[in-house]
Amino acid sequence: MNTMTLWHISGWEFAALACAAVLVGFSKTAVSGANTVSLAIFAAVLPARASTGVLLPLLIAGDVLAVATYRRHAHWPTLWRLFPAVAAGVVAGTLFLVWADDGMVRVSIGAILLLMAGVTIWRRRAAETPPAPEAVTNRAGRTKARSYGVLGGFTTMVANAGGPVMSLYLLSAGFRKLGFLGTSAFFFLIVNVSKVPFSMGLGLIDGRSLLLDAALALFVVPGALFGKWAVNRINQRLFEQLVIAATIVGGAQLLLR
Repeated sequence: MNTMTLWHISGWEFAALACAAVLVGFSKTAVSGANTVSLAIFAAVLPARASTGVLLPLLIAGDVLAVATYRRHAHWPTLWRLFPAVAAGVVAGTLFLVWADDGMVRVSIGAILLLMAGVTIWRRRAAETPPAPEAVTNRAGRTKARSYGVLGGFTTMVANAGGPVMSLYLLSAGFRKLGFLGTSAFFFLIVNVSKVPFSMGLGLIDGRSLLLDAALALFVVPGALFGKWAVNRINQRLFEQLVIAATIVGGAQLLLR
């Protein structure tokens, strides 16, 4: 059975999805911001609601590769602190998807992309004069964890766009590169796997989506391997500027579509 026929995808559109799959792998082992470009491409090529179901198994494949690479660097106390709030956000996102139509989901994804681009820009400016890491065990730290957790759960359920939210939280909590990558790898593997029953219940994951995933999953692996190689060599500043620009263009395109 031909996945391109099932989804009425042209050769160029499949090539765009394949490039997006490469970026999924790269984002999991190097720069998480690249994932926002992937979800913009998927939402532009496929129906907006369906794109979230097709993208989720590819994200899980990337998460597995990231966990295999950075598993020794995860900080589990932070993960346990975040999960209850994230679960509440996932439930809220599921309820939103129950009544939201394709146009509303597309607009929501576009708005979330622009919001995440703004968050990333704010994070970059704040990083020029970094404050001292905040304690995550005091009252303010717990409130902050709950707030970011709910927003991260909602955005990851609606648009698979929780990466920038959680990246901002982990950076503000004082995580260094390897701790950041290891903690986020386990976080997204657990969260994304927990989203599968919700997505199946909403009809976002079915035989057609899994068939397309099977064709695209092979492209995740080279992206992850390249990310592992590049993480200590890449010009981070330039790449983040390109990711921000691509995210803004992708979000605007979805809003104006």
